[in-house]
Amino acid sequence: MQLTDAQRLDWLRLIRTDGIGPRSFRGLINRFGSASAALDALPDLTKRAGKRAVPPTRAEAEREMAAAARLGARFIAMGEAAYPKALHATETAPPLIAVRGDPAVLLKASVAMVGSRNASTAGLAFTERLARGFGEAGLVVVSGLARGIDARAHKAALTTGTVAVLAGGQDKIYPETHAGLVDAIVDAGGAVVAEMPMGWVPRGREFPRRNRIISGLSLGTVVVEAARRSGSLITARFALEQGREVFAVPGSPLDPRAEGTNDLIRQGATLVSEVEHVLSGLEPLIAGDAPSAGGLDDRPEPSGTTDYWDEIDFDGTAPVALSLFPGADEPVETGSEPEDDRTRLIARLSPTPVATDELARSTGLPVRVVQTTLLELELDGRIERHGSGTVSLVSRA
Repeated sequence: MQLTDAQRLDWLRLIRTDGIGPRSFRGLINRFGSASAALDALPDLTKRAGKRAVPPTRAEAEREMAAAARLGARFIAMGEAAYPKALHATETAPPLIAVRGDPAVLLKASVAMVGSRNASTAGLAFTERLARGFGEAGLVVVSGLARGIDARAHKAALTTGTVAVLAGGQDKIYPETHAGLVDAIVDAGGAVVAEMPMGWVPRGREFPRRNRIISGLSLGTVVVEAARRSGSLITARFALEQGREVFAVPGSPLDPRAEGTNDLIRQGATLVSEVEHVLSGLEPLIAGDAPSAGGLDDRPEPSGTTDYWDEIDFDGTAPVALSLFPGADEPVETGSEPEDDRTRLIARLSPTPVATDELARSTGLPVRVVQTTLLELELDGRIERHGSGTVSLVSRA
């Protein structure tokens, strides 16, 4: 399937209509045969449903397409050759995605990497090791552009291929400080994906929606450091619902950032301590047994275990209301890295020993400042020194 420009515009108008989400969009297309016919039928349908849904005008949709084009983004429709097959195979695949960069990278075998924003230096270092290993094995690394684990995964995979999934529109990079990272991803031949409209500033509930795309693009999801209510665990749950593999990096039971990943392992996720643990788990899928997707009309209906939008009920079934599981309204990040050197250093320490030079690298502080601050922390009983110049955080009861 390949949409004409006029059809693509109609698809954009339909999916941008309040009350229309992936489920209702697919139902309308299957029922009326085209987005144009569905748009014509909407007034009568919404009246009978006791709802009001007004599509954006053609001019408004054209303005969004023009804004995307100025940014270098293009809209790819579900069912087109350039649409990622792994994402298409999911029950709630977005009908249209805006892609900036090289869309060819979306067709390659991918693995998702997610984790804590407030990551430890040890977690960041291991993330980099994994991401580089995945790239060397031919896998594209997918993540959500957040601070911490996400950003380190993207940076480590720049030369081998990485995809960033946004929670907002293509022109609303979040966090704003990662605008340079987006440019680097695009310049290196990677891709940036968004389903939300141009100009859309992400709110808390957009992040879980983004997370189901991260997992949906990937054959498996690797979680590195996650607290018990972390948004990364939402991505892992989506991966399970989508029939994908879930991997978790174990951590110290004394580190709250490892509680979520340790729980995942206890619940059956594959423990990861080296790249090969993930590669062997994905080997059957990498070899070609990847998730497949049929046409728009023969895809499975969403199971109802997780709903994403307040969608209008057009077919007489129970209405679909936004009902994400606890913790899904992931808070939007505010602020930036702590300005206080001591606070910044403590945030990067964990019960796992880490080298001083790695601490300097992850915090951006001069080695001299790191050494002085570590001495102060040692005198306060906050850290413990180990062999080979490594230090770890002392857990407080």
